[in-house]
Amino acid sequence: MSAKTKIVVFKAKELIYTGIFVLLGILLILLLIFMFAPSKEHKKSTETMEYIEGVYSSPLTLGENELEVEVTVKDNKVNHVALKHLDKSVKTMYPLIEPAMGEINKQLPKVKSVDDIQFNDESQYTNTILKQSIKNALKQAQK
Repeated sequence: MSAKTKIVVFKAKELIYTGIFVLLGILLILLLIFMFAPSKEHKKSTETMEYIEGVYSSPLTLGENELEVEVTVKDNKVNHVALKHLDKSVKTMYPLIEPAMGEINKQLPKVKSVDDIQFNDESQYTNTILKQSIKNALKQAQK
């Protein structure tokens, strides 16, 4: 017998546990991939929405101030967005509201849907509430 011979002993219990843990790990990875993979069905439903032409409004409450977001729809697309009842006190209290509305109006001719509008990180909250108000107004315009 040579001194280089080595005997390796595996216990069946350890092999079974290792196999089970490897299988569970693979299943977990597959589950995470399927859960967080982007869905193509959702994009199709937003692109096929049809709107009735006209001007629609949605209320927007900022603190104690009640504003109205007015959305103009033409040729089955959002054409223009404006704020009504915007006075100096609201402009002073919420200075990002007007520039955010201007940015939305700049992007409207370039995008297919309101969901496609991109915002910078500095006024994310303002943009989110404006976008939601626009969506609420568009619910009235759906055929």
